[in-house]
Amino acid sequence: MAETDIGDFAHNLINTVLDDADAEGVTAPEMFIQLMLDNLEIAGEVENTFIAYHKAHGLEIYGYGFNDTLRSLDLFVADFRHAHLNDKLLKAQADTLFKRALTFLHRCEDVRKAVDESSDVYDMCVGVQKNLPDAARIRIFLITNCFSTSRAPDSTRSGEIDVTYELWDLPRFHRLASSGTQSEPIVVEFDEPLMCLAAPSSGTNWSVVLGVIPGQLLADLYGKYGTRLLELNVRSFLQARVKVNKGIRDTLLRTPEWFMAYNNGITATASMVDFTPMPGGFHAITRIHGLQIVNGGQTTASIYYAHTRDEADLADVHVQMKLTVLPEELLEKVVPDISKYSNSQNAVTLVDFSSNHPYHVNVERVTRSLWAPAVDGSGQETRWFYERARGQYTDALTQAGTTPRQKKFRLVHPTNQKFSKADLAKYLNSWDQLPYHVSKGAQKNFAEFMSHLTNLEEQGRMPLVDVRYCQRLIAKATLFKEIDKIAREVGAGSHKSHITTYTMARLSLATDRRIDLDRIWRDQGLTPALTSAVRDLCPMILRTVTRPLHGNNVGEWAKKSSCWEAVSKIKWEVPDSLTAELLPGPVVESVSSTYGEHPDLHDDVAIVAAVPPEEWLAIQRWAKETHSLEPDHRQHIAMVSRRLESGQPIKSATARKALLIRSAAINAGFNS
Repeated sequence: MAETDIGDFAHNLINTVLDDADAEGVTAPEMFIQLMLDNLEIAGEVENTFIAYHKAHGLEIYGYGFNDTLRSLDLFVADFRHAHLNDKLLKAQADTLFKRALTFLHRCEDVRKAVDESSDVYDMCVGVQKNLPDAARIRIFLITNCFSTSRAPDSTRSGEIDVTYELWDLPRFHRLASSGTQSEPIVVEFDEPLMCLAAPSSGTNWSVVLGVIPGQLLADLYGKYGTRLLELNVRSFLQARVKVNKGIRDTLLRTPEWFMAYNNGITATASMVDFTPMPGGFHAITRIHGLQIVNGGQTTASIYYAHTRDEADLADVHVQMKLTVLPEELLEKVVPDISKYSNSQNAVTLVDFSSNHPYHVNVERVTRSLWAPAVDGSGQETRWFYERARGQYTDALTQAGTTPRQKKFRLVHPTNQKFSKADLAKYLNSWDQLPYHVSKGAQKNFAEFMSHLTNLEEQGRMPLVDVRYCQRLIAKATLFKEIDKIAREVGAGSHKSHITTYTMARLSLATDRRIDLDRIWRDQGLTPALTSAVRDLCPMILRTVTRPLHGNNVGEWAKKSSCWEAVSKIKWEVPDSLTAELLPGPVVESVSSTYGEHPDLHDDVAIVAAVPPEEWLAIQRWAKETHSLEPDHRQHIAMVSRRLESGQPIKSATARKALLIRSAAINAGFNS
């Protein structure tokens, strides 16, 4: 992602919060904490979050989470302001908010007794009390859209457990959005310099360093950063699969001194390494910038779990490390090959780097040139904006330039029609009747989705991502969003995300996937019969999902396939009014037999042909008047218009270039 000015970032953040809050019918602080926790979950910082606000004398809390990877109980407190850029969060204010969240933990039992058992706050108290005994630490997150004038406090202790503090302010969220990675780059400083050996390299902008890293240090790094060490989207793919390897565990517990002889070590990358000279002409590493482990995730996690769960002594454990140092701009290009060809216990395939996976590239390519029908009487067609990589929407908005052009961009690309990779996985897995995966959270659900995609690829059954596919994808998104609104109306509260995915899955099951998705696309909404059916079904789903079996809380129950079994057995018949609208058979997507980086390029030609020749001419005239495109681009557009008007064929390369020019024109302010 391109660097975005922090002023624009702050302005866009507030606008997004207010727009989404209005669309969802919630308060701005509620929407702010929801959006920020979604970002932190995708970044690998938090897991299993639950939002519930409670304030009383001396305490305040916005929600909690339990990070399975780090075994941390996380508490969230927020400070959102309808602010301009100069708003500051003072140290005294931050300390007070941290203290109020910790006070909630100490008085959790009193809060539970004082609130109604049907409230979200009650469920939060129960969840906190249930997870506290299993927690290795407590983390308190203060989330704000202000500038903090201080750093987070040092670690403290609450009884026998460590308490750490995380302060996420506007500059930190801006760095996250602008870094080009899913989370903040990891910078590791070594108290004792790490001896290393520079391997011979003919590269001018990259190098390889060989070293041996102490097992305790590797465990500490994983304990601090968790799956963030497995960045570039490898993180989410591996997280669901990394288990403590029995062989590694046995070696660590019985013969730790042999670990390096038995283990292949780790392969890592960095954007920069700081060295210090040592006696004898050697060098040692003092600091690693942007550390990422691209192979050896199983080794790293297994060492951490053996130490924390089995109390393995790591004093004699050492791990060999191959560290490739290369510029950030080469990471996405080179890291997949490093990972592919490295010999590791848990090899990572090219599909793990999901932002650049052909599927996501093609969804972006098609949706960027896909106009949604105008349905509000204004005649204004819009687009659904797919954020293949974090921050693309903000980038495009900023690049639009002036305030009037940004206003036009928002008109064509409304924020409620923006969706991410995590959202896409949520829509599709709900439709495919996998609500228990969706209920596991954005990161784990996306891992399941990518795993399914990998299986399809291996079987040669990848979906053909063409115009029809993306129209139906957006129809599923529309269905999901409308169900989500109804779930809020029927009182789903903080369980809304579970109720929404289960309702969509149950609807898909009951109709045998025969809902007319093409009609939803054309109408950009649901028919009255479909809306009525959802209103009838949703309360039944709510009752079943919020009454867990076997003593589970709602969040844990929703993650289990047994919850889906219970929901699938709900006695509900499709109303006659909806039955009359169903298709004769299930919606079946086309399959691409050959799936490469740019499959079926004739689709670009079809997209170009679907745009009226007058619009191509309008782009050419607009560009000439505003000097917004290069002269050769204007000529290219004019040539495409002439060929379409005369019925002459257009080559795929010509169409592809035309679509890129058209997208650039729209981003620059062109409005048909």
